Amino acid sequence: QVQLVESGGGLVQSGGSLRLSCAGSGTDFSAGFMAWYRQVPGNQRESVAEISSRGTTTYADSVKGRFSISRNNDGNTLYLQMNSLKPDDTAVYFCNARCHGSRCPYDYTYWGQGTQVTVSS
Repeated sequence: QVQLVESGGGLVQSGGSLRLSCAGSGTDFSAGFMAWYRQVPGNQRESVAEISSRGTTTYADSVKGRFSISRNNDGNTLYLQMNSLKPDDTAVYFCNARCHGSRCPYDYTYWGQGTQVTVSS
């Protein structure tokens, strides 16, 4: 059974930091992209940051310079270091893994169950 399990969410004051983790199991994620998304109730899920199999990263403009995405050497665990948090960062954060094309063991898109991040002012 393929799983992505997030952890590390919680309540933090504005200006504080949190580190989210996403543990992948059940398949080899190393060939694909992994990413963090977030969603506020009533809004669409939005991309926060993603990292390729080679370590290339991209960020939403709203988090550039404050958040850092990384993955461990085996490519199956994803992290998001969040610094200088703002109330607008409050959301449920979701881990995503996807791989499409010949380099992939098979085409897939997986989501975690989400972890709540709440930033108080």
